[in-house]
Amino acid sequence: MATGQHVVILREKGADRYLPIWIGNFEANAIALKITGVDAERPVTHDLLTSILRELGATVNRMVVTSVADEIFYARLYLLQGGREIEVDSRPSDAIALAVRFECPIYVATEVLDQAGVIPDGEDTEGQDPESPRSQANEDRLEVFRNLVNSLDLPDLPDEPGSSPRS
Repeated sequence: MATGQHVVILREKGADRYLPIWIGNFEANAIALKITGVDAERPVTHDLLTSILRELGATVNRMVVTSVADEIFYARLYLLQGGREIEVDSRPSDAIALAVRFECPIYVATEVLDQAGVIPDGEDTEGQDPESPRSQANEDRLEVFRNLVNSLDLPDLPDEPGSSPRS
């Protein structure tokens, strides 16, 4: 973004609800490199971690944004190694950077979408008191988000890891 801040926007499959997660510059670059198909001259940290995991016979099976508290998101990575599943605490930005490298599913807990998800046309504020501070804060965030979403032209991601996107 022009402000120098970066955001990952996850879209609920089959719906128009979005989850914006503000992330750091390095994580944003790591995600952008992979999804745009650009190869870095030297491996970035997430490429290194991907190589290490593969050398150890592990893969990232899925990642889940599990909770949000005080506007901080939490995530879990689920690795498979030798027939066993290993669960690892992670920042969502790092988990997403690895998920795109392993082409694995990205999930968000329903409670997180209910608490922090936004619907660009404002349907998520229906039934709230428009004068409440929470409602005004949500509307302000929603307006910034509407402007951002309307300025994007992003490709659809595939339904299944390793498959081609739908047209």
